[in-house]
Amino acid sequence: MQLYNTLSAKEREALIEAAGKERLTISFYKYAHIGNTSIFRNHLFIHWNELDVLGRIYVANEGINAQLSVLAENFDAFKRHLDSISFLENVRLNIAIEHNNKSFLKLKVKVRNKIVADGLNDDTFDVTNKGIHVGASQFNELIEDPDTLLVDMRNHYESEIGHFKNAITPDVDTFRDSLDIIEKDLAEHKEDKKLVMYCTGGIRCEKASAYYKHKGFKQVYQLEGGIIEYARQVEKKQLENKFLGKNFVFDHRRGERITDVVISNCHQCGNSCDTHVNCANEACHLLFIQCETCAEKMNHCCSDECKEVHSLPYEEQKRLRKGKGASNKIFKKGRSPVLKFKK
Repeated sequence: MQLYNTLSAKEREALIEAAGKERLTISFYKYAHIGNTSIFRNHLFIHWNELDVLGRIYVANEGINAQLSVLAENFDAFKRHLDSISFLENVRLNIAIEHNNKSFLKLKVKVRNKIVADGLNDDTFDVTNKGIHVGASQFNELIEDPDTLLVDMRNHYESEIGHFKNAITPDVDTFRDSLDIIEKDLAEHKEDKKLVMYCTGGIRCEKASAYYKHKGFKQVYQLEGGIIEYARQVEKKQLENKFLGKNFVFDHRRGERITDVVISNCHQCGNSCDTHVNCANEACHLLFIQCETCAEKMNHCCSDECKEVHSLPYEEQKRLRKGKGASNKIFKKGRSPVLKFKK
């Protein structure tokens, strides 16, 4: 029984191109109490592999987090399978605004301790005791209320290219970093202010809403479906779009444009730009913002040093990497002294 990928990313990419069929990029999550995560993981892999689903799915005792690509012609069968799982019946699916047939190239279903790493070890914290979910219309009203504190629950490299106006955007590398920082900064407003949070698709601010309720905040709200669903409702209902810029996404696209305004700059020359790339030097792979002019000048690298390495024959690059651990730059996304115009 096949419980793993048999094709490489390049082989899968070639098959997708040859097929020429439309694929949908979808994400969803659900906090629930899952018993045997390994059995559940295998069940998903077997059924989704048969449907040619590709993506990155995390399963934990606290629930499931899925970002995936499915053939448009298989969507109904995929949805029927979801609905056959009791706690996933009618789960909200965030369908991408901009589709890319190569958004994912492998099916990876992994068991994790948590679907969102939070660094918490508190048995009294119930992640299912969440805050109030609000749609785009009510969200727009709330964030205009002077008694509202609007908080972006994403990381610095995400909010840098796009965020809601007047939002608090913590300068953090990870979700776990933000929890204590936000509680400390807003502690005096636990009783008198509305705490409204948002993230990409809802999964982080849902856990955060439960956490801040646990910590004594009295009025806790979250944007239902995150920025992805907000953009869809704004267009469908012809609402005022209060988001500025791009929504960072965790697949090969790296971003979806929500509004035309560009709020960030190229990290190398300082010109207006909101295109995230990874350094072409595989020993670096730093995530940063780079304009087309700098991409051509720097051969898609973040620094002269990486440009020099990347120009070497591939076998020589492999020899230089041999025996060395992955660069810390991979995990410090957008943070490096070589980025002269990083905000």
